[in-house]
Amino acid sequence: MDRRRPHRNSDVARAVRKTRDRLAQQAGNPDFDREMLKLHARAMMGGALFIPVLILVVMLAGVAAGVGSQILVWGGLALLFNTALILAAQRIDKTDAALVKPRAEKRNFLLAHLLAGLGWAHFAVLGCASCAVEQFHIVKAVTLLLAMAATAIMTASLSGALIATFALPVAAYAYGATWPLAPVEMMMLGLLVVALPFLSYVARHLNRSSVMLLSFRSEKDALIAELETAKAMSDEARHRAEEANLAKSRFLASMSHELRTPLNAILGFSEVMANEVLGPVGNKTYRDYAGDIHDSGQHLLNLINEILDLSRIEAGRYQLQEEPVILALLAEDSCHMMELRARNKDIRIVQEFEPTLPRLFADERAIRQILLNLLSNAIKFTPTGGEVRVRVGWTAGGGQYISVKDNGPGIPQDEIPVVLSVFGQGAIAIKSAEQGTGLGLPIVQGLVAMHGGEFELHSRLREGTEAIVIFPPSRVMEELPALPTKVAANAGW
Repeated sequence: MDRRRPHRNSDVARAVRKTRDRLAQQAGNPDFDREMLKLHARAMMGGALFIPVLILVVMLAGVAAGVGSQILVWGGLALLFNTALILAAQRIDKTDAALVKPRAEKRNFLLAHLLAGLGWAHFAVLGCASCAVEQFHIVKAVTLLLAMAATAIMTASLSGALIATFALPVAAYAYGATWPLAPVEMMMLGLLVVALPFLSYVARHLNRSSVMLLSFRSEKDALIAELETAKAMSDEARHRAEEANLAKSRFLASMSHELRTPLNAILGFSEVMANEVLGPVGNKTYRDYAGDIHDSGQHLLNLINEILDLSRIEAGRYQLQEEPVILALLAEDSCHMMELRARNKDIRIVQEFEPTLPRLFADERAIRQILLNLLSNAIKFTPTGGEVRVRVGWTAGGGQYISVKDNGPGIPQDEIPVVLSVFGQGAIAIKSAEQGTGLGLPIVQGLVAMHGGEFELHSRLREGTEAIVIFPPSRVMEELPALPTKVAANAGW
């Protein structure tokens, strides 16, 4: 697909339509008729030995019975006509389906069958007044019935082929009979006359079965074609999305680095001016402006750092510095860091840590960032006088978890996917005076995923929100048993 074109999917849609037309389930469609002719050719080649063997057996039996040279003449002509039919079928089978002309080839096939029928008509008028076979007409009728049944099976894919082959032989058999007919001759003639439409009916049903088989195969091919087309489109779309995402992450990382350089100068000089390091400013308003510049620059720097972290995580360039850490101690330190901010809003931070938790093999900086982001969100949306509950403990599967729960306004269920997306904010966050960037929770998700853990967000309106970080059991380190006193002494400990 060429995405520079306005209708870049038109080629694919055209290919699908072409495939559906080629595999249409109705006769009269040229491609469908080609497939049916190919099936007929294969069927004729598959049964190519039966008719010649039958002709040879009848010819040798006739010679042995004293029919005379006429049976040899018939056998030679019948074999010649049947060979021409087989050669026509072999030619169609080897020809590419797209090059087959359905109408012309169908006409040629019917003419070849008619030619083969001339041989059987010759056989139907053969006489044997002096041969040793009694009731020779019965032998001829049985032979014609065998040939008719075999031809009905082989020509099921080509309607009209059986009639074209044996209508003339049946008429010739009736013409060559001695009238008035004996009861046995009458019965054999009636059997042939009835057998022709009956076997035509059977052949027509076999033809319908062939059509159904071809239709099912066509539907399967159509589905495979559409699936392959959809897969190709999906792979291309995914590849382009990955490229776009990677380009976005590289751009954000590059821009973040470029922006941090002048910000450091802004923060440094504004702090010097606000603190009057080089002497008094003299104007209190200017000093307050310098403090505002510093606070705004610090806010912008925090935002850039978050964007940089998120871009590294999405680009797969965030390297974990894994080491044994104690989850409860990290949670306690993070609570202390947020204590002043919580106290300013008269919010109480409740800590519930399970004792004697073993160490966790994880990145200390990443876990601190996870805790600070979750605590910052909880304090931001908890009303004055509220409570934030932090818990650390075991999971049912043997891992460890961190839970940060507040009693704020909560998040509607339909907005949870929004707040978990990059730059996503719920309606309550938008109305809040302390709007964030919408990067905290995506960063938490990315860091948790890099540790092989899970992040869950549960919330109910007017009841609060609970964020749960679950670390897998594989990251929980087993406590090493204490060494015996004698071994420790020998080791010099």
